[in-house]
Amino acid sequence: MAKTAEYGLGELTFPRGWFMVAIADEVTQQPQPVRFFGQDMALYRGKSGRVVLMNAYCPHMRVNIARNSTSYVVRDGNQVEGDSIRCPAHGWRFTPEGQCDDIPYSTHKIPKAACIKSHKVVEKAGCIWMWHDMEGGDPDYDLPDFAEWDRAGEGWVRWQVDHLGTLPIHPQEILDNITDYAHFAPVHGSSGSVFFENEFDRHVMRQRFASGHRTLVDGGAMLETDTWYTGPGILLSRMEGKHPSMMMICNTPVEDGEVRVWFAVMAQTATDGDPGAEERAAARAYHEAGLAAFSQDFELWQYKEPAINILQIPDDGPFHKERLWYRQFYNPRARAAEFQARVNGVHTTVDRRGTKAAA
Repeated sequence: MAKTAEYGLGELTFPRGWFMVAIADEVTQQPQPVRFFGQDMALYRGKSGRVVLMNAYCPHMRVNIARNSTSYVVRDGNQVEGDSIRCPAHGWRFTPEGQCDDIPYSTHKIPKAACIKSHKVVEKAGCIWMWHDMEGGDPDYDLPDFAEWDRAGEGWVRWQVDHLGTLPIHPQEILDNITDYAHFAPVHGSSGSVFFENEFDRHVMRQRFASGHRTLVDGGAMLETDTWYTGPGILLSRMEGKHPSMMMICNTPVEDGEVRVWFAVMAQTATDGDPGAEERAAARAYHEAGLAAFSQDFELWQYKEPAINILQIPDDGPFHKERLWYRQFYNPRARAAEFQARVNGVHTTVDRRGTKAAA
C-alpha cells in the first residue's frame, strides 16, 4: 500500500476537495461511527433533518461519541437534542458547529477548549458530501449540479447508490484510469476506437471517448462517453445509447493509501412523465451493466502493486498530465494555479473522425 509521499504528490497527506461520505437515506438520528482522512468521525441527522459530521472524540475524556449503546444517554434516546449531540460518558452537549454549550452537572463556565471539529457537509443527489481541506479553508469549487436527479418528470430514474467497500490502494491509481486509453479494448471490450481525448480545465479533468463495444451497443453503433472528475473524488460519466444515462463513481480516502468507493447510475428510460415500474427496471439494468464494467477495473486495482513510476509509451494516454493535475489538491491552494497552468488544455491520443475506425 503506497502513500502520498511515495508518489511525490505534495506536502499534504490528503487531498483538498468534495468527497462522498454516505448515502443520504442511511443517515439517521442514531450517530454512526465513520472514518475518513485518517480521522474517526461521528455522522448523524439532527431533529431538523440537518446532517452533521464531526470528529468523534469528546475533548473532556476522549470518549468516542458515536460508539456507544449502553449509556443511559443513548438508551433513553437523549443523545441527539435538536441538532446537537451529547457525549454518552458525561453528557456534555455539542452544537452542530462543535461547540460545547451544556455540561449538565457543572456550576462553572464552559471551557473555551470544549469543542470538537465539525466538518462542512451538503446533502445532494441522494448523497452526503464532505468538504475536506487540511489547510482549513472554505470550498474553492462547487459540487456538480447533478441536474438529472431533479428531472424525474422527464423520464429520469434516480440512482440507487451501491457501497463497493474499500480498496487497499492510493486514489492516484484510480485517477490514472481517466487517461488510460490502452486498457479499454482488453479490459472493457471496446473496439474500433474513433477518438479519445482528455481536457484539463482548472479543477476539472475530462475524458471524451467513442468506440464500438461488445455488449453495451448493438452492431456497428458507437458508444460515446463524456467523463469527468470534479475535483479528485467525484467522477461522472454521461453516456449516449438506447437510453441516456449518467454514471457516478466516488472515491474517498479512509487512510493514506486506502479508499472507500461508491457506484451509481441514473438513466432516462421514459420519454416523458414519471417513470413506472418497467422504466425503473430498465434503469436498474443499466446500473448493473455499468457496475459489471466498473468491476473489471475494480478487480485490477484490488490486486495490483503501486505504479509509483509508470513505464509509459506514447500510445498509452497522457498519464503525466493527469498526475500533474492531481497534485494541485495535495499542495497549498495558493499553488493550485501553478499546476493548472502546466496542464490546462486538450490532449488528443486518438482521432479517427472522418476516417474508417480501426478494427
